[in-house]
Amino acid sequence: MSVQVQRHGAGLAGWSIKHPVGVSMIALAVIVLGVFTLSRLSVDLLPRLIYPEIRVNISDPGVPALVMEDRVTRFLEEQLAVTEDMVSIQSSTGQGRAAVDLIFPYGKDIDVALRDASTRLDRARRLLPDTIDQPTIFKRDPSQIPVMQFAISSALRDPVELRSWVDDVFANWFINLPGVAAAEVGGGLEREIQILPDPMRLAGLGLELDDLVDALTRNHREDPAGRLRTDRQEISGRISGRFESVEALSGLAIPLADGSSVSLDEVALILDTHKDERLRIRANGIPALQLSIQNQPDANTIAVADHVQARMQWLREQGLIPADIAIYPIMDQSIYVRQALNNSVLAVISGALLAMSVVYVFLGNLRRTLIIGSAIPIAVMVTFVLMGLGNLTLNIMTLGGLALGVGMLVDNTIVMLENIYRHQREGESSQEDAANAAAEVNSAILASTSTNLAAILPFLFVGGLVGLLFRELIITISAAVVASMVIALTLVPALSSRVLTHKTSRFRRWVDRSIEALQSLYGRLIAGVLKYRWPVPLVFIGLLVFSAPTFFSGAQTFLPTLDDGQVDIRLIGDPDITLDEMDQRVLKVEALIHQDEDVASVFVVSGGFVWGRSSREAANQASLSVQLVALSERDITAQEWINRMNRKVAEEQLAGVQVRMRQRGIRGIRTSTSDDDISVRIQGPDLDVLDQLARDSVERMNAVEGIQNLAFSSEEQVLELDFRVDRERAVALGIDVQDINAALMMALEGRVVTDFYEGGRGFDIRVRLPDHLAQDVQDLESVMLFPSSNGRQPVYLGDIVRVELTKSPGTIRRDSQMRIVEVTASLVAGYPLGEVLQQIDQVLADQRLPEGYSRFDGGAGQTLQEGQRLTGILLLLALFLVFVVMAVQYESLRNPLVIILSVPFSAIGVAAGLNLLGMPISMPVWLGMIMLAGIVVNNAIVLVEYIELQQDRGMRRDEAIIAAARLRLRPILMTTMTTVAGMLPLAIGIGEGSEMLQPLAVAIVFGLSFSMLVGLLLVPVIYSYLQPSERRTSALAQTVSTA
Repeated sequence: MSVQVQRHGAGLAGWSIKHPVGVSMIALAVIVLGVFTLSRLSVDLLPRLIYPEIRVNISDPGVPALVMEDRVTRFLEEQLAVTEDMVSIQSSTGQGRAAVDLIFPYGKDIDVALRDASTRLDRARRLLPDTIDQPTIFKRDPSQIPVMQFAISSALRDPVELRSWVDDVFANWFINLPGVAAAEVGGGLEREIQILPDPMRLAGLGLELDDLVDALTRNHREDPAGRLRTDRQEISGRISGRFESVEALSGLAIPLADGSSVSLDEVALILDTHKDERLRIRANGIPALQLSIQNQPDANTIAVADHVQARMQWLREQGLIPADIAIYPIMDQSIYVRQALNNSVLAVISGALLAMSVVYVFLGNLRRTLIIGSAIPIAVMVTFVLMGLGNLTLNIMTLGGLALGVGMLVDNTIVMLENIYRHQREGESSQEDAANAAAEVNSAILASTSTNLAAILPFLFVGGLVGLLFRELIITISAAVVASMVIALTLVPALSSRVLTHKTSRFRRWVDRSIEALQSLYGRLIAGVLKYRWPVPLVFIGLLVFSAPTFFSGAQTFLPTLDDGQVDIRLIGDPDITLDEMDQRVLKVEALIHQDEDVASVFVVSGGFVWGRSSREAANQASLSVQLVALSERDITAQEWINRMNRKVAEEQLAGVQVRMRQRGIRGIRTSTSDDDISVRIQGPDLDVLDQLARDSVERMNAVEGIQNLAFSSEEQVLELDFRVDRERAVALGIDVQDINAALMMALEGRVVTDFYEGGRGFDIRVRLPDHLAQDVQDLESVMLFPSSNGRQPVYLGDIVRVELTKSPGTIRRDSQMRIVEVTASLVAGYPLGEVLQQIDQVLADQRLPEGYSRFDGGAGQTLQEGQRLTGILLLLALFLVFVVMAVQYESLRNPLVIILSVPFSAIGVAAGLNLLGMPISMPVWLGMIMLAGIVVNNAIVLVEYIELQQDRGMRRDEAIIAAARLRLRPILMTTMTTVAGMLPLAIGIGEGSEMLQPLAVAIVFGLSFSMLVGLLLVPVIYSYLQPSERRTSALAQTVSTA
């Protein structure tokens, strides 16, 4: 097999040497295609991640959480739980709302799952209460966060007018831009037509509220009226029964029993007003609306942002934005994405320059350096072409893959050029001699590339979040390495046979003398090592044992934290705090933030939160989104800023309010179904027992270091009015519970009965009792019912209902159709997730759970454990496949065993680097170690092959080891140092976005650096132990010696 491979390589190199123009033109075509493809690649921060999750949202305003759970959530869970391939169902139920999440395995076609779930939801909809709004179902994708958000305010317009202008005019300018999926408006006050009837006036005329509602729905409508068919045409009919103005609506005639009628404005007050204010939004201290620009899933983030900015500039230039309206950005993803990508590009370029500088120092010849360096741009362009064909995006993973591989790209060309040059120095300068020289190292190049690929390609077949996140990085590195191999076998021989000269510069001679001196010193060192072999493996084994705790300790995390300067602050108040009271407390926190010099912008929502298409209303809650200035413009990290702000807020002593701050996670990545780093879930039937267990868990977890914002879901409570019906009294008066509920709903929320159209937009028409009839509990007791069985005489609600003010759960969570309470916390930056989870397990170990209750991890811990198990398997598989590739190449098991035994010792360097820099073990580190398995063997391969060759030429074993070690010292040093130099910018981790791949680069740089010592000292000793002094010629050595 080796002979066939070698001849093929010799043929390819020989053809290239004879056709230099053709090879050069092919290389030029690749560069042109690469530049063309690069201009068309989509740009984003991370690869496109498709999360296997579907959400169903249901709304029934005013309904308590316990009632929603009983009437809606349980039923929907039962109906949707049989959706095909679903692995988990979770839900969250609050006042007037419920959300059911369906989770599927990674790799599931989420569009098929959405169609299946939608069909089941349609069937279930017919059995749900009539009062609920139309349920919505959609793919839940955390990567689909708004690409840009703007705050909009006006010095002249009232909130209703401003909201109407944004809805009707401004937002529409953006929805047709390339790559824009939606322009969502949040905040402000929405127009609403309210009809406030006078109950006593209605009763005096023998009317009920239902009579008024019936008159509205029957007379204010637009319906089809069939078709008129003539001999020549068919014309559709339409009844235009809608009132065209609020004034016209006021004249609506309501029929009376005696045949006369009364106009609507005689029995009700008609207001052209707005919906109740439940959210207050401010941007940088100014009351404002929010406009969120949502990009399409495959859109270029930077391009979309540029289109939006250009449209905004055009609107200003055309005078289409009134002078009284101020618009300013509060969030722009493209800024961070652009900075992160620029830093990645800089890492690629600087890594290439460093690698080429190392090559020049070793070679001392500019021509040879440029020939070797030609592999980098051409391989990169090949990679861009393949990225375009594979529909990959330009992101920090693909660019990071190039930054990681840029030093590796010259390894093959170094080996090829050095061997050709060595033959030329020996007087073999013909084209045939160059082809023979190329054939000598073909097997080494093929083996090196094969081991690199064998270690990392299995990653492409891995599912789950780990596989999705790093797949494009692996593809990029693999494509670049394969391209560099082809370049080494074609372009390098073609150029070397014509460009290289035998002249040596003074610098070159100095380099040669320095290397020769180093070779002589190294030769003496190896001779001494072979004479006293046994201490060497013992020292390396001792270092490996000493390093092992680094990889098995709890100091592990899933992914590094990216410092994009985004901080989320949440305020949760006591249940009885009103919106006004909460907003006063928010203003105090807001003032502290505005005083901080590291803050770029602050976006505040009192009364809940607004995020893109999602919103939640809760009077006793508030959220603040803080954007710090760029990392390069501040002296502290985002976590340090949080610590500083926490101390300032604590000094304010905000009564009845908890303040929680956390650094926002990596945008577009969810490591669990929980929004928090730490999630301990306790499952059981009774809410009170769950609440007690949660409180006990929180008390225990307070002793854990490295967590903040410790909370539990059942502590979020809301005030609730509990109406206890006197059934005997109600029955005697001919009133049932439904009558009471209708009266209360009309008093508290009102009822949207139809809509009103003006200017092409629809506005709700709501019928409700006047505010003065429902301002407090006593007012509610005075609400009147007019039962016909009582001669339409008024019955006060207080006569048949007892009102109690109670507290009820703000949110009820369920998992696998059972109630849970969730204890959550966020991780303090710098504390490894694994270590914190170990502490939590220890403090909760002796907590006794009643029968029927259980506890499990619902946060990122599950993903961490899955990732550790997966990468452990991949690491073993990488070692096995590397061994298989070498066994095929060598047609022997002994030499591959010599080489593979040296691989684990690179972990010593990895451990040293992580401990030196204070980095925890993470998924990028494990990926780096998997890549190392394919890289570190290259030095050993080069050394062992030449030892074999020297023995076949008649040298004894130890003599061959010493000779090979001296001769191969230069290429070993060159390939190692160029790879390390190429990755050094990424390992240093300068600038935004570098945190993601810095641990991977650190692992490879330190591991590869130490593996050079392993290859130079340990591999010769292992070889001497496993290889007898006299041996038969191997198949590979035969092919090399006869080439």
